[in-house]
Formats: sequence, structure tokens, C-alpha cells
Amino acid sequence: MDLRALKNIFKFLSVTGMALSLFFLLPLLTGIRYHEDITAFALFDALLFGINALFYLILRKHTLQMSIRDGILSVNLVWVLLGFGGAVPLILYSNISWADGFFEAISGFTTTGATIYSDIESLPKTILMLRSLMHWLGGMGIIVLGVGLFSLINPTGSMALFKAESTGIRMEKMTPKIKDTAFFLWGVYLLFTLCDTAALHLAGMNWFDSINHAFSTISTGGFSTKNASLGYFNSPLIFWITTFFMIISGINFLAHLKLLSGGGFQGYKREEVFWYLVLFFTLSFALTLVVILIDHDNIFHAATHAFFTIASILTTTGFATLDYEQWGHIAVSIVFIAMLIGGNAGSTAGGMKVIRYIVMWKTLVTQLKKTIHPHAMVGVFIDNEKTPSSVINATTGFVLLFIMTNMIVSIYLFSRGYDALTAVSTALACVGNVGPGFALTGPAQNYAFFHNSDKILLAFAMIAGRLEFYTLALLMTKTFWKKF
Repeated sequence: MDLRALKNIFKFLSVTGMALSLFFLLPLLTGIRYHEDITAFALFDALLFGINALFYLILRKHTLQMSIRDGILSVNLVWVLLGFGGAVPLILYSNISWADGFFEAISGFTTTGATIYSDIESLPKTILMLRSLMHWLGGMGIIVLGVGLFSLINPTGSMALFKAESTGIRMEKMTPKIKDTAFFLWGVYLLFTLCDTAALHLAGMNWFDSINHAFSTISTGGFSTKNASLGYFNSPLIFWITTFFMIISGINFLAHLKLLSGGGFQGYKREEVFWYLVLFFTLSFALTLVVILIDHDNIFHAATHAFFTIASILTTTGFATLDYEQWGHIAVSIVFIAMLIGGNAGSTAGGMKVIRYIVMWKTLVTQLKKTIHPHAMVGVFIDNEKTPSSVINATTGFVLLFIMTNMIVSIYLFSRGYDALTAVSTALACVGNVGPGFALTGPAQNYAFFHNSDKILLAFAMIAGRLEFYTLALLMTKTFWKKF
């Protein structure tokens, strides 16, 4: 590997490590507030900061000029760093293995929300805050934060990192400098988090639970402080507040940024937002009807739980108010459809993303038209703009990688002896960063029963889904490594 590339990567990782250790001060302060023993965590955090600070000091005179290749490798390595960095405190404060700790940390940072803990309420508040914080940092993207942070030491390489981490079919920025876009996005992210925290507190949650659930909601993560998730609170007001914030967190944050910066509602007048909301309301009304017919519930109660469930799964948050598998096969089928969709590109939600379905559908329609009228000049238009063939090709490639990754993980789990529903839904839940699956990994279950090797595989499936496959898949090609 080229020495300059190696220095770029180590300097990037060292700054990431220092930033992570500073964010870890929040759970440490939480431990102090609730009079918990934080000695081991504090020593680890000091060690984490010290080692990374040493690397940074050694490389302080090195000017970062990060290529796309350097950025891709850095982004992949940083997720492994985050997995181990987040795992250590979990292992120190609960009797779990390294595989368990790595799985939980990756689930946190990728905002998947799958957990190995059976009794969450027995965990120290230090660890509960750490889990929620991992969600919050991973939600907007640890690298998007880095784009703003590292631009202070890396004036030329921010775009490489942003391209490697950004999600969706296109990369957008609202300001001439990508670092300014990153900072403004984090400003919107923080504002939504504060609003959600305040709303939950006014609805009856204490401050600790409000902060934790706001972190998990705005990041569309799903970790809760309660064994029964949000169902513990048994409050329709809390459920509707969370439903609202999950849905807006599943919309492209650039649209929110445009609104708050005086650009009006133009950012929301996009096909992706329209179909996202259409799908949300259609599936929610359908599930409401099923709940009324199955449980003979009143309309308000049925709608509260149905809308919450669809919002949670559609945005890949993973919260639950009850075990929706008890509603029967039709209800599970509706929830499964929501699991396949995901949120908007540029949101904190995972999954396939609505825009890709739009691209693929319009591409299919275009091909059918060309079959009937071979000489017709037709193209794929989205928001009245012609979609470049490069975007269509990239979207097709993503869909293939999404399907192939899910097939590989599903077949692996099935070969390990798990039933088909567990295998398929668990693969989709991890690759799509959803969290809960069905059967053995349903909303009332957890991932503790998996073998350590299964958990490691599922952790990397989460990373693949979070990085939207291309970034991780490139590491497996000869072309990528040729010039190192």
C-alpha cells in the first residue's frame, strides 16, 4: 500500500477515534448523574483518546489529500473501529462475549436496532445512554459529521469521504462547500432531536427516557430503554408523537434544510416524498382495517398501533408498541411490504429507499414502450428531469447487490438450521437496517440465541446495508487493490 494512502487512512481514523471518545463523555456524565461506577469506562475512554491522539500527533504535519479510493477504505475501516470502540464498554458492564458486544455496537451505529439483550431495564443508565448515542451518531452518518470536522484538517479530501458514505441515487449539497452542508444538516438533526425530546417529556416521559428515545427516533434506530420498547409507556400521545418524528426522519434531510433556511416547501415537492407518504398512509390504513377485523378493536386504538407499526418498519426504526405478529398472516404480510421499502434517500432511514423503486418502475415502463415502439425516443423522467443512464445503471446494480446479499445471508441462516421465515426476515432486517424480523427475531424477541459466528456475519450484513453495498463490495475487487 502507498505510504501516503496509509498516512491518510491513519490520520482519518485517529481523528474519528478522538471524536468518538469525546462523544463518549455523554454516557460517562450520565453515569455520574445517576451515581454509577464509571471507572472502567472512563479509563477505556481515556485510553481510546490517548492512542488516537498519539497517532494524530505523529501525523499532524501530514496534509490529507484523500482520493476516492482512500475514502472508500477509510469508511470501511471506521465502521470496524466503531464496532470495537462501542463494544468494549458494553462488555465491561454486562456479561456478554466479544461477538455480542461487536454485534450490539454495529447494530447501534448502523441504526439497525437489533439487540442481544433480553433484560434491557437491568442495564446501567450509562450503557443505555451509550446505546442510544451510538444510534444518534450513526443516524446522520458518522462520516457526514467527519466531512465537517475533517475539512478543518483536510481541505481537499472531504468530497471523497462524502461520496463514500452518502446514501441515495445521487449525492447532493446545498452550499458551495460540502463541509457547510454537513454542518447545516447536523444543525437540523440536532433541532429535530431537541423538539422530539421536549415533546416526549411534555407527553409524560422523564428526561432520561425522552432523550434516549429521541436519539433513537430521529436516527431511525430503535433501541429503547424498556424491555417492551415504547409499548411500556402505554400512551397514545407518545405513540403519535413518535410516529410523526419517525416519518419526518424518513424524509430527505435536505428538504428539511431547505425549508428551515427559507427555501419553502420545494424540497418536499418530489416524487419520492409523494410516493413515500402514499405508501405510508396506504399500508397504515390497510393494517388498521386488519386490526379492527382481527381484534375487533376501536378505530382510534387500532389506527394508533397500525400507523406506529408501519412508520416504525417503513423508516427502519424498529420500535414496537406490541407484538404485531399476533395480528395474523395478513398483518404480517403488510408489515413485510413496509420492511421491503425503506425511507427516502438522504434520510436517516435504511432499506431499499423509495426513489430506487421509482427509478426501477419507470425504467421497466420505458423498456416496455421501446418494445412496442422500437424507434420511439423515450427516457426515464423523475421530477421532470431526465435521469442519466449512469444513475439507472447504479440503481440496477444496487438492487442486484441488495437481493444477492439478502439471499446469501438467508441461505446461510437457513443452512444453520433456522426456519425459513426467521432466516429471510432476519437477513432483510439486518441488511435493511430494520431491526426486528419475524418468528425467532420478531418484535417480542431478540438476537441473543444466535451463535457468535452468526452474529459476526449479521454485523457485517448491517455494515453492508448501511454503506449501501458498493463501498464494501469494492473491497472485493482486484481493480480496487491494484494501485495500492
